[in-house]
Amino acid sequence: MSDKVLVAYASKHGMTAEIAERIGKVIRGEGIEVDVASADRAGAPAAYRAVVLGSGVYAGLWRRAAANYLRRHEAELARKPVWLFSSGPTGSGDLEKLLGGWSFPKGLQPVADRVKPRGIVVFRGAFDAAKATWFERWIIKKVKAEAGDFRDWATIESWARDIAGALKGK
Repeated sequence: MSDKVLVAYASKHGMTAEIAERIGKVIRGEGIEVDVASADRAGAPAAYRAVVLGSGVYAGLWRRAAANYLRRHEAELARKPVWLFSSGPTGSGDLEKLLGGWSFPKGLQPVADRVKPRGIVVFRGAFDAAKATWFERWIIKKVKAEAGDFRDWATIESWARDIAGALKGK
Protein backbone atom coordinates (compact mmCIF):
# COMPACT_ATOMS: atom_id res chain seq x y z
CA MET A 1 0.00 0.00 0.00
CA SER A 2 1.28 3.46 -0.87
CA ASP A 3 0.59 6.69 0.96
CA LYS A 4 -1.55 7.91 -1.95
CA VAL A 5 -5.24 8.68 -1.88
CA LEU A 6 -7.54 7.62 -4.71
CA VAL A 7 -10.31 9.92 -5.84
CA ALA A 8 -12.47 7.84 -8.17
CA TYR A 9 -15.64 8.99 -9.88
CA ALA A 10 -18.29 8.22 -12.47
CA SER A 11 -19.45 11.11 -14.60
CA LYS A 12 -21.67 11.19 -17.67
CA HIS A 13 -21.01 14.69 -18.98
CA GLY A 14 -17.88 15.66 -17.04
CA MET A 15 -19.48 17.73 -14.27
CA THR A 16 -18.79 15.16 -11.53
CA ALA A 17 -15.33 14.59 -12.99
CA GLU A 18 -14.63 18.28 -12.38
CA ILE A 19 -15.73 17.89 -8.76
CA ALA A 20 -13.40 14.89 -8.34
CA GLU A 21 -10.51 16.83 -9.90
CA ARG A 22 -11.11 19.72 -7.50
CA ILE A 23 -11.23 17.35 -4.50
CA GLY A 24 -7.95 15.83 -5.66
CA LYS A 25 -6.37 19.25 -6.15
CA VAL A 26 -7.33 20.39 -2.64
CA ILE A 27 -6.05 17.19 -0.98
CA ARG A 28 -2.85 17.40 -3.04
CA GLY A 29 -2.48 21.01 -1.90
CA GLU A 30 -2.43 19.72 1.67
CA GLY A 31 0.71 17.70 0.88
CA ILE A 32 -0.91 14.32 0.23
CA GLU A 33 -0.31 12.37 -2.98
CA VAL A 34 -3.50 11.82 -4.97
CA ASP A 35 -4.57 9.87 -8.03
CA VAL A 36 -7.81 11.00 -9.67
CA ALA A 37 -9.39 8.49 -12.04
CA SER A 38 -12.71 7.43 -13.46
CA ALA A 39 -14.10 4.48 -11.50
CA ASP A 40 -13.93 2.20 -14.52
CA ARG A 41 -10.18 2.85 -14.81
CA ALA A 42 -9.26 3.29 -11.14
CA GLY A 43 -6.83 0.94 -9.49
CA ALA A 44 -7.73 -1.43 -6.71
CA PRO A 45 -8.15 0.20 -3.29
CA ALA A 46 -5.39 -2.02 -1.85
CA ALA A 47 -2.86 0.24 -3.57
CA TYR A 48 -4.10 3.31 -1.67
CA ARG A 49 -4.14 4.65 1.85
CA ALA A 50 -7.70 5.99 1.47
CA VAL A 51 -10.42 6.28 -1.16
CA VAL A 52 -12.85 9.03 -2.08
CA LEU A 53 -15.54 7.69 -4.42
CA GLY A 54 -18.27 9.69 -6.08
CA SER A 55 -20.84 9.64 -8.81
CA GLY A 56 -23.25 11.75 -10.71
CA VAL A 57 -26.81 10.87 -9.75
CA TYR A 58 -29.55 10.19 -12.25
CA ALA A 59 -33.05 9.29 -11.07
CA GLY A 60 -31.67 8.56 -7.59
CA LEU A 61 -29.04 6.13 -8.88
CA TRP A 62 -25.25 6.26 -9.09
CA ARG A 63 -23.60 5.73 -12.46
CA ARG A 64 -22.83 2.07 -13.08
CA ALA A 65 -19.02 2.42 -12.94
CA ALA A 66 -19.06 3.92 -9.42
CA ALA A 67 -21.68 1.48 -8.14
CA ASN A 68 -19.68 -1.44 -9.55
CA TYR A 69 -16.47 -0.14 -7.97
CA LEU A 70 -18.13 0.11 -4.57
CA ARG A 71 -19.61 -3.38 -4.82
CA ARG A 72 -16.55 -5.07 -6.35
CA HIS A 73 -14.13 -3.63 -3.80
CA GLU A 74 -16.39 -3.66 -0.74
CA ALA A 75 -14.12 -5.87 1.40
CA GLU A 76 -11.01 -3.78 0.71
CA LEU A 77 -12.85 -0.50 1.17
CA ALA A 78 -14.15 -1.65 4.55
CA ARG A 79 -10.53 -1.84 5.77
CA LYS A 80 -9.53 1.74 5.03
CA PRO A 81 -10.76 5.32 5.28
CA VAL A 82 -13.44 5.97 2.66
CA TRP A 83 -15.53 8.99 1.79
CA LEU A 84 -18.48 8.94 -0.64
CA PHE A 85 -20.02 11.80 -2.57
CA SER A 86 -22.90 12.25 -4.96
CA SER A 87 -23.42 15.06 -7.42
CA GLY A 88 -26.74 15.79 -8.87
CA PRO A 89 -29.45 18.13 -7.78
CA THR A 90 -29.61 21.34 -9.72
CA GLY A 91 -31.46 24.43 -8.74
CA SER A 92 -31.42 27.12 -6.14
CA GLY A 93 -33.15 26.90 -2.83
CA ASP A 94 -32.94 24.52 0.06
CA LEU A 95 -30.81 21.48 -0.81
CA GLU A 96 -32.78 19.14 1.48
CA LYS A 97 -36.00 20.18 -0.23
CA LEU A 98 -34.42 19.59 -3.64
CA LEU A 99 -33.31 16.13 -2.50
CA GLY A 100 -36.76 15.24 -1.17
CA GLY A 101 -35.27 13.06 1.58
CA TRP A 102 -32.74 11.34 -0.71
CA SER A 103 -29.18 11.08 0.62
CA PHE A 104 -27.67 7.97 -1.03
CA PRO A 105 -28.88 5.32 -3.50
CA LYS A 106 -31.06 2.82 -1.60
CA GLY A 107 -29.70 -0.13 -3.54
CA LEU A 108 -26.13 0.74 -2.48
CA GLN A 109 -26.92 1.64 1.12
CA PRO A 110 -26.30 -1.90 2.47
CA VAL A 111 -22.85 -1.89 0.85
CA ALA A 112 -22.09 1.56 2.25
CA ASP A 113 -23.24 0.37 5.69
CA ARG A 114 -20.70 -2.46 5.55
CA VAL A 115 -17.91 -0.21 4.21
CA LYS A 116 -18.63 2.35 6.97
CA PRO A 117 -17.51 5.50 5.16
CA ARG A 118 -16.25 8.38 7.25
CA GLY A 119 -18.53 10.68 5.34
CA ILE A 120 -21.31 10.67 2.77
CA VAL A 121 -22.25 13.95 1.14
CA VAL A 122 -24.42 15.23 -1.69
CA PHE A 123 -23.16 18.19 -3.71
CA ARG A 124 -25.27 20.31 -5.97
CA GLY A 125 -24.61 19.48 -9.58
CA ALA A 126 -24.66 21.09 -12.97
CA PHE A 127 -26.73 20.51 -16.07
CA ASP A 128 -25.43 21.75 -19.40
CA ALA A 129 -28.22 21.45 -21.95
CA ALA A 130 -25.66 21.67 -24.76
CA LYS A 131 -24.08 18.39 -23.58
CA ALA A 132 -27.37 16.64 -22.88
CA THR A 133 -29.37 14.29 -25.05
CA TRP A 134 -32.87 15.27 -26.10
CA PHE A 135 -34.20 12.75 -23.55
CA GLU A 136 -32.17 14.32 -20.71
CA ARG A 137 -33.43 17.78 -21.68
CA TRP A 138 -36.99 16.41 -21.72
CA ILE A 139 -36.55 14.86 -18.24
CA ILE A 140 -35.14 18.10 -16.82
CA LYS A 141 -38.13 19.97 -18.21
CA LYS A 142 -40.58 17.31 -17.00
CA VAL A 143 -39.29 17.35 -13.40
CA LYS A 144 -39.01 21.14 -13.52
CA ALA A 145 -35.32 21.12 -12.57
CA GLU A 146 -33.19 24.11 -13.36
CA ALA A 147 -30.43 23.96 -15.94
CA GLY A 148 -27.12 25.60 -15.06
CA ASP A 149 -24.13 25.13 -12.81
CA PHE A 150 -25.11 24.97 -9.14
CA ARG A 151 -21.92 23.41 -7.79
CA ASP A 152 -20.78 25.09 -4.58
CA TRP A 153 -17.01 25.03 -4.92
CA ALA A 154 -16.40 26.46 -1.45
CA THR A 155 -18.38 23.60 0.12
CA ILE A 156 -16.61 21.01 -2.05
CA GLU A 157 -13.18 22.42 -1.17
CA SER A 158 -14.02 22.57 2.53
CA TRP A 159 -15.07 18.90 2.47
CA ALA A 160 -11.82 17.98 0.72
CA ARG A 161 -9.78 19.91 3.31
CA ASP A 162 -11.61 18.02 6.06
CA ILE A 163 -10.61 14.75 4.41
CA ALA A 164 -6.99 15.89 4.20
CA GLY A 165 -7.09 16.95 7.85
CA ALA A 166 -8.45 13.56 8.89
CA LEU A 167 -5.71 11.82 6.93
CA LYS A 168 -3.04 14.01 8.50
CA GLY A 169 -4.43 13.31 11.97
CA LYS A 170 -5.66 16.84 12.62
